[in-house]
Amino acid sequence: MARLFIFGLGYTAGRIADAVRERGWQVDATGSAGNIDFDDADSVREALAGCIHVLSSVPPDREAGTDPVLERYREEIAGKRLSYLSSTGVYGDQKGAWVDESSPTGIGRRDARSDSDAQWMAMEARVFRLPGIYGPGRSALDRVREGKARRIDRPKQVFSRVHVDDIVSGVVVGLVQDAPPGAYNLGDDLPASGNTVTEYACRLLGIDPPPMQTLEEANLSKMALGFYSENRRVANGKAKRVLGWRPKYPTYVEGLQSLL
Repeated sequence: MARLFIFGLGYTAGRIADAVRERGWQVDATGSAGNIDFDDADSVREALAGCIHVLSSVPPDREAGTDPVLERYREEIAGKRLSYLSSTGVYGDQKGAWVDESSPTGIGRRDARSDSDAQWMAMEARVFRLPGIYGPGRSALDRVREGKARRIDRPKQVFSRVHVDDIVSGVVVGLVQDAPPGAYNLGDDLPASGNTVTEYACRLLGIDPPPMQTLEEANLSKMALGFYSENRRVANGKAKRVLGWRPKYPTYVEGLQSLL
């Protein structure tokens, strides 16, 4: 029986765990929904000893600038078949241009994430770089229903996104096929502005879109302002070529319709 150890059983990794369990895999995991305490080193090491595959969805510690998993368990996971959920934020601002896995990283605001990404790459992990994640309970539909949707007057700003189910299918293919190490962008086929997605969600719900605002009027958090400071389109060709991956929801249109 194949076994997988997951560091950080959250929104996305929990769905990955369910998918591999359906294939007969055994899964141990840390996190709020996991069966092992991250700080219980003996239990973690015991579970890792019986696993070939390890997946981490744990983000870096922004204050310390370090990766908690690598800081604590680097020796225990060395030599295993590693996978890591990273972010396309490592590509930084590209002024709307396309990026792929050969594009430079570590040039944006996500310094800690870029460092973690590079460390997992150096350990010959499969590094899945993810754009904005949406899915059940986490989409433009939910923000519109809750009155939290915004339209920001940034006419040239675009970004990529991915439905959580498409992340799951890409990662599971990588695990089951034991895909080559390296970076894989898992994003949909149609980068678009946040305004476009919000407006489509409003049409689906029969609700008037929120008013257009400037960044100043929106009074955004520091994190949100950082998001609007970057502009890029993320290419997914490598995942399609190497993994044979095809997104079930190739654009936000199919994705939001399915969630509706």
